Amino acid sequence: MNISRRASGFVLGLAAFMIFEWLMLAKNLGSGPARPTAYYVVHGILVCVNIVLAIALGVVGWRAWTSSRR
Repeated sequence: MNISRRASGFVLGLAAFMIFEWLMLAKNLGSGPARPTAYYVVHGILVCVNIVLAIALGVVGWRAWTSSRR
């Protein structure tokens, strides 16, 4: 399957946005009001899972970007 250069650029941009968004959430978790520990555990897991998904999207986007130049 071939992905166009435009679509691979979109996927790369989406991956970068996801990483930025979830890292900002992780940073801001500690600056709000005190919450139960379960809140931090669940949101920590969400941050980790979404960062892994963003890295996977970035790899797919990068491979598509570089293969479309050939």
